[in-house]
Amino acid sequence: QVQLVESGGGLVQAGDSLRLSCAASGRTFSRYTMGWFRQAPGKEREFVAAISWSGSSTYYVDSVKGRFTISRDNARNTVYLQMNSLKPADTAVYYCAATDSRYDVAGVRDYDYWGQGTQVTVSS
Repeated sequence: QVQLVESGGGLVQAGDSLRLSCAASGRTFSRYTMGWFRQAPGKEREFVAAISWSGSSTYYVDSVKGRFTISRDNARNTVYLQMNSLKPADTAVYYCAATDSRYDVAGVRDYDYWGQGTQVTVSS
């Protein structure tokens, strides 16, 4: 079991950067695949990025490739999302999530545990 708490959101201008953090409780964090999702008003929650338990495999939605980087520090029970070159289209509530799946990592229904979300707003 795991509990997740996101932080690091805020209001920035287009082109700026933010680093989101997700702190996990429990001692089994290192064996979970971790993902980031986002949800804008009136839209479905969408997959952003995921990282395997070892950190050796990462996955990104096309719209953030080359701009966002997901990473994890298992010793600190924390997963990060470094967001560079932010665009207004990135504005959303960002959620971290955990799953024990190794292969199904890009769908909302693949994840069992969710954080409370952190707001990211990007102005033009």
